Amino acid sequence: MRKIWKSTVLILFLCCLSGTVVSATQGKINQVQEGIEDLEKQKKEAQEQVDSLTGQAGSLEGDLKSFNNSLASVTEELNATEEQLNSTRVSLEETGKALEAARKKERDQYEAMKKRIQFLYEMNMEGMLEVLLSAENFADFLNKGEYIVSIHSYDRKMLKEYQATKEEIAGKEQKLEEQERMLADLQKQQEGKQQELADLVDSTSEKLNAARKQIADAQADVESYEAEIDRQKAYEAELEKQKAAEDAKRMAEIKRQEEEMSQKEETGGGESYQGSASDTALLAALIQCEAGGESYEGKLAVGSVVMNRVRSSHFPNTVAGVIYQGGQFSPVASGRFATVLAKGANQSCTQAAAEVLGGNITIKCLYFRRNDGTIPGTVIGNHVFY
Repeated sequence: MRKIWKSTVLILFLCCLSGTVVSATQGKINQVQEGIEDLEKQKKEAQEQVDSLTGQAGSLEGDLKSFNNSLASVTEELNATEEQLNSTRVSLEETGKALEAARKKERDQYEAMKKRIQFLYEMNMEGMLEVLLSAENFADFLNKGEYIVSIHSYDRKMLKEYQATKEEIAGKEQKLEEQERMLADLQKQQEGKQQELADLVDSTSEKLNAARKQIADAQADVESYEAEIDRQKAYEAELEKQKAAEDAKRMAEIKRQEEEMSQKEETGGGESYQGSASDTALLAALIQCEAGGESYEGKLAVGSVVMNRVRSSHFPNTVAGVIYQGGQFSPVASGRFATVLAKGANQSCTQAAAEVLGGNITIKCLYFRRNDGTIPGTVIGNHVFY
């Protein structure tokens, strides 16, 4: 009896020691999982910022393209106006020269006519008669008379023509000056519009460059989060392997010690556990947290693991003690278990808990975890039991 007691004490010591190691590893896993969740949240926020900034950049690119097109159009119109204005100024210069030439001819003709009129005026009637009477014959007389009259008519005609030409050129000059003013006003308006569009292009380009820099920074954050998430997941996988190895080692030690204590004792049983309503609620909440999305078989298997631990001498001997044992079930550590317990588990999980408490133990395993192909055992749904 004393030997058996010593063996029992030794087993309990080993279980406590290994339980501490497992608890520490599970605690690290829980911390890593929480860190990954936090990183995923930050990554999502960064990605949302990237998407938002990308949309803004796309809008700015559209605005910039529109402004550049408008600027090119205004610049083309301005060039055409400038060419037209230069042409008008050239025409105006030529017209000015023509007007000055017409004015000079008018003055010259007027001066010549004045001299001839003065000459005729200074000639007395006797002088004119003398010219006329000096005609050799009547025909010569008529010719000389017509000559005198034609000189006067010619001067009057030429003066009127020069005056008409001068007025025509002056009118043309006035129209060209008006056209020049209109073109100059149009040029000023177009230059103002050109400057306005150039300012819009510059400001939009600055905004676009700033948005692109923000996108690059936000994208760098996303990539940084992704890299850190990958690193944390790799670390989590290593911890899971470590925990699985620790669990397997612990199981082997427990089985070895149990065989030494009594080869006739069976760990699985099938005996009914006298559970209370509180036990049912606790077990149902844990089943929902760990296997809520699994098949009914998977729910029974999770419940069976809990009851196998209750019946094992190396775990607490109550449902509450097993569930709340440190570092064993991550939903308990995260607080999700308490939330489900407060609301009450669903009907399927409650029924599975009642069946297991009634003795329907479907699997003889003390551990389970999410199956990633690294741990041998019985696979049910997304879990491996070992």
